[in-house]
Amino acid sequence: MDKVKTPFYFGGAASCAAAIIVHPLDLTKVRLQNHKGGPKLGMIRTMARIFKIEGPLALYGGLSASILRQGTYATIRFGGYEAMKQHLLKKEKNLSVWQLLFCSMVGGMAGGMCGNPVDIVNVRMQNDGQLPAHLKRNYSHAIDGLYRILKEEGINALFRGVGPNINRAILMTSSQCVSYDGIKEVLVKNQYMKEGVPLHLVSSVMAGLIATTACSPVDVIKTRMMSATGSEGQLSAFKVTRSMLKSEGILSFFKGWTPSFMRTGPQTIFTFLFLEQFKTWHNHWHVKHLNTLLIE
Repeated sequence: MDKVKTPFYFGGAASCAAAIIVHPLDLTKVRLQNHKGGPKLGMIRTMARIFKIEGPLALYGGLSASILRQGTYATIRFGGYEAMKQHLLKKEKNLSVWQLLFCSMVGGMAGGMCGNPVDIVNVRMQNDGQLPAHLKRNYSHAIDGLYRILKEEGINALFRGVGPNINRAILMTSSQCVSYDGIKEVLVKNQYMKEGVPLHLVSSVMAGLIATTACSPVDVIKTRMMSATGSEGQLSAFKVTRSMLKSEGILSFFKGWTPSFMRTGPQTIFTFLFLEQFKTWHNHWHVKHLNTLLIE
């Protein structure tokens, strides 16, 4: 456990760095989740189709929104989780799974609510390429998207799908952070692995797998609501769920699972690798700074 307090923004910074790497997979996941009717395309074919029809740069459509989203949503959920965890560790040496889940629920709830407006822009910009010309939004960048939604649709539109988004954020933080901490602790305590990059890699891969499966249904519903146009934009989460069950079946809630894992897996791996490295650098700097003060 870290003896030096971790800065609040480290989780967001790590997530932003990871988002740049995995953005094409995130865009593909959104496209697959919004696919209705017609032939079913897999992840590779969908990416190849985007590359061929829209061009290679289209795979990075909405990158500004993605980075801004991680800068708000991820910063708050990771920072909130870590802050609460460190607060509880002042009173107890080891935290139970239930205490970690409570920390993740609070962090996830705050992150999901604060990150919702940018998340809507992110989903819309990623989905824009497959819409007919008359339905395209053509946002120039994330700030332009936020401004136009506020101007053209009102402030309520910025919180469309906030319920599923908060649920997903809670599930993601719980399944991602708690499982990562838990798996890492078990591996170290039972002396299967030592502290270092291999341990972080194994723990984050397993955490990514758990997080993808737990979040898939809520993620699909959230994506459908945020990218909806016309009358579909007025549907509640319950009505979207019922409509999907009736017309597409239960497997529709796991549409895009493969690209979702291919995105969430690397996102989780790179996020925790960057985060652990940031912590290491911060700890080394703190120790060096403290030694310098003692010498003086």
